[in-house]
Amino acid sequence: MGRRIEGFDLKVVVITGASAGIGLAATYKFIAKGFRVINLSRRQCPNQDVMSIATDLSNPAFFEEIGAELLTHVQGADAIHLIHNASRYLNDSALTTTDESLTSVFQTNVVAPNTLNRHLVPSMKSGSSIIVVGSTLAEKAVSGCFSYVTSKHAQVGLMRSLCQDLAGTGIHTLMVCPGFTDTEMLRSHVPDDAMDGVAAMSAFGRLIEPEEIAETIVWATENPVVNGSVIHANLGQIEQ
Repeated sequence: MGRRIEGFDLKVVVITGASAGIGLAATYKFIAKGFRVINLSRRQCPNQDVMSIATDLSNPAFFEEIGAELLTHVQGADAIHLIHNASRYLNDSALTTTDESLTSVFQTNVVAPNTLNRHLVPSMKSGSSIIVVGSTLAEKAVSGCFSYVTSKHAQVGLMRSLCQDLAGTGIHTLMVCPGFTDTEMLRSHVPDDAMDGVAAMSAFGRLIEPEEIAETIVWATENPVVNGSVIHANLGQIEQ
């Protein structure tokens, strides 16, 4: 799997959390464009054309368990696109969140991306990219999700620092910040009877489809002119 087929460019996409939602939708978009897609998550990706490597990003030692296998499958790729999509969300408060709880969220949302960056960048050639799936809460805050907001703000710094440190390599970075997207994560935190109110917070009066964000992610990998940018993909969110 790690070798290029003669006469074809080997393009690899590594997506964290591609077993559902935005990550899953992105797998179909990339497969259609001829990419080899690798999913890193605890659950198997339902897309049978995707290679899934089972791992728990909340485990600080996750790369020690999967690193050799992952690096084998990206070896020799003409371009590697790393999509940091997996995320952990807790309903918590800045007034009561313990250090242990905050650290656990940062492990998945910030530290694991840093681990993957450190190990995969040496294999990336010019034309590769690192895309972070953020949130509207990467640049604003609301009550009741302290650790998520804080980690998403940290992701902005991670992405922008990458942009600076990768200067001259031909590898570009970007953060895509979805608005309210109809995913398993959203529905697990918003009651059904409140969903219409959430949809009404968009200028289009509806939830975003995961496929719309997936298309934006694919576009981001193809356009290095947006290097270092934060793009809000939220249908024009109405501020309350």
